Amino acid sequence: MKYIETFRESERVSGIYLCKSRQTALTKAGKTYENVILQDKTGTVDAKIWDPNSRGIEAFEGLDYVDIVADVTSFQGQLQLNVKRVRKAQEGEFDPTDYLPVSDKNIEGMYKELVRFIDQVESPYLSRLLRGIFVDDQKFVKAFKFSSAAKSVHHGFVGGLLEHTLSVTRLCDYYIHTYPMLNADLLYTAAMCHDIGKIHELSPFPENDYTDAGQLLGHIMIGAEMVAMQIRQIPDFPVRLANELKHCILAHHGELEYGSPKKPALLEAVALNFADNTDAHMQTMMEALKAGGDNQGWLGYNRLLESNIRRTGK
Repeated sequence: MKYIETFRESERVSGIYLCKSRQTALTKAGKTYENVILQDKTGTVDAKIWDPNSRGIEAFEGLDYVDIVADVTSFQGQLQLNVKRVRKAQEGEFDPTDYLPVSDKNIEGMYKELVRFIDQVESPYLSRLLRGIFVDDQKFVKAFKFSSAAKSVHHGFVGGLLEHTLSVTRLCDYYIHTYPMLNADLLYTAAMCHDIGKIHELSPFPENDYTDAGQLLGHIMIGAEMVAMQIRQIPDFPVRLANELKHCILAHHGELEYGSPKKPALLEAVALNFADNTDAHMQTMMEALKAGGDNQGWLGYNRLLESNIRRTGK
């Protein structure tokens, strides 16, 4: 099969892809068309079926595997497919593992590195909390390794949550060695736990969409509740320390308008917000540049980065 990351403008492509979503829309002239997101393990691509009733467009639904013929075009700096033919693929025609986007880093290697950071935590309370979540709870560990960090913005792939968490923890490790006023145990713990609620906010692949709990509560609240549940299992866990840890999780988005119910009030919460923001923005831009392929021009406006972007000149 031809993977999405190899698509180039002006070529015709054919093959089987996962239909991540399908929505009916209207053009400005009032004509019906279909908005489709296609996916394989290398990424996603926006596709349009401009004439849904035309010959060669057969019935299919979201999360079906579909066999398509399409022309690769470009819109606002991003590749887009103009679908000419489509049919629902049958079992045996495809290998599902070709359609789950996966981290290009070794998942077991990342997990082992994250556990080594737990070994650096000296507080018996925080060490026990971390081991209870990331080592002893094998159901959680399995879900954590498999989960993405987002539906689409950054790290939206299998292993993405682990990759993002490790990157944030590495950045916090740098802060700890640069700013000695930081409470190392608290920051390491907050970094590792800050996004654990995402295993319940997002459904597993291939859906990777918001759950009911995700819509109603969000990963920040869910994560704080998960930490609180773990704390209750540890005798004599200091109340002050518990509140400081939960504050870091609640404040890690930095601003109320970004979903945090509290703004950072501790040095460790400020550091965690910066680390989370840095990794999210860097990964978002790298994914956008990768999706742009060999395009050396401007790629269009990116909503998270709030800017038109392009590659650095060679």
